[in-house]
Amino acid sequence: MTGHTVVLATHNRGKVVELRGILGEALGQGVELVGYDGPEPVEDGDTYAANALIKARAAVAHTGLPALADDSGIAVDALGGAPGIHSARYAGTRVDADNIALLLTNLDGVVERTAAFVCAAAFVTPDGTEHLFEAVWNGEVLTEPVGDGGHGYDPVFQPDDADRSAAQLTRDEKNALSHRSKAFRGIAPIVREYFGV
Repeated sequence: MTGHTVVLATHNRGKVVELRGILGEALGQGVELVGYDGPEPVEDGDTYAANALIKARAAVAHTGLPALADDSGIAVDALGGAPGIHSARYAGTRVDADNIALLLTNLDGVVERTAAFVCAAAFVTPDGTEHLFEAVWNGEVLTEPVGDGGHGYDPVFQPDDADRSAAQLTRDEKNALSHRSKAFRGIAPIVREYFGV
């Protein structure tokens, strides 16, 4: 490890790969991003920001290193913002296909299907300094899954700024547009400033 190491506070290997792709260029060669293998905290916050901070604080406490974390979800206007912070556990199983099925059932017959992916990125340092950056990716919920890339609700999310579902976008296309990429690119200058790179 270099002297400029940041823990990515997630056990999701796919997210680690995604974040390295997003942050690699934004942070430059001087910052090493490492995965997290410590205990998973209880995400009991009532906002995306609160849950991102819970995860980042836990990673800092376990490793003694600065940490980046995020919390994200899909907020559907016709459902009053649901599933929101409960997106990953919406159907009670943490299985993407189950969550998508429940979302589509709850939107059956609904014409106005506007939605947004929301992401709060948190950077927490060992001295207790905390930074947040939140971003959204606007679009609508499709009536059925389309595409087999991505993860989560990507197959049923049609971004406003793309002509395909999020699951049909290449990794590079998604990294250029997504809520997560916007949030982490927004927080990257703070990480660079912390390390002086």
